Amino acid sequence: MPSLHVLLKKEDINPAHLRDRVVIVLDILFATSTMVHALAEGVDAIWPALDTEDANAVALKIGDCIRSGEYLAEHLPGFSPAFPMLLSREPLRGRKLVYCTTNGTVALRAANGAPFAYVGSLLNGAALVAHIRREHPDASLLIVCSGSVGNFNLEDFYGAGHFVDLFEKQGAYELNDAARGAKLVRRAHDPRTVLMNSRVGLMMQAKGLTNEVEYCAQLDILDVVARLDDAGSLRRVTSP
Repeated sequence: MPSLHVLLKKEDINPAHLRDRVVIVLDILFATSTMVHALAEGVDAIWPALDTEDANAVALKIGDCIRSGEYLAEHLPGFSPAFPMLLSREPLRGRKLVYCTTNGTVALRAANGAPFAYVGSLLNGAALVAHIRREHPDASLLIVCSGSVGNFNLEDFYGAGHFVDLFEKQGAYELNDAARGAKLVRRAHDPRTVLMNSRVGLMMQAKGLTNEVEYCAQLDILDVVARLDDAGSLRRVTSP
């Protein structure tokens, strides 16, 4: 029986976790939700960056692009907004995006050693699970919660529970306790309640960005499946 394990924060990743596993990286508020949304809006590819210096170097290498980012939830000067609704005010279709965040893009880069690394959110859960079940039916799975600078994040844990719940409806998996706990939280609470009462959700409401949190709390509204390629860019997978 394949395993389905959840890691509570990106700092827990080691190479042994990535070997022979399909990896899903989550940063519900907001990195992976924003990346999924940007691809749905027509962005050609996304380059996840570790920090501002890395983002600038990548942008110089790939040429004409949008640079978007935040650090500790604060806007990076000279960069486009890092949140989905604000970012989508810019023309995104056909553009390249270099995206730099405190946690989500760092987690995605750390997962680059996996045979297959996907980006997940509440927005695209059903589409991503259907794709993985079709393309990797017998694979063991690892869901990585990005967390926040070494700390547990409630919204990522809830997002992991949504994926565990969806996968278990389509197959049998051996779960670790983090996966079991995430599933129980998902089944006990609705997404809006959890995200709005998370630390990041409360902080965003104080900043007047309630609409960004509410958008990310929607379940399975996008059919985007996005995977890291060998060059380290995130691209939408075309369904057969």
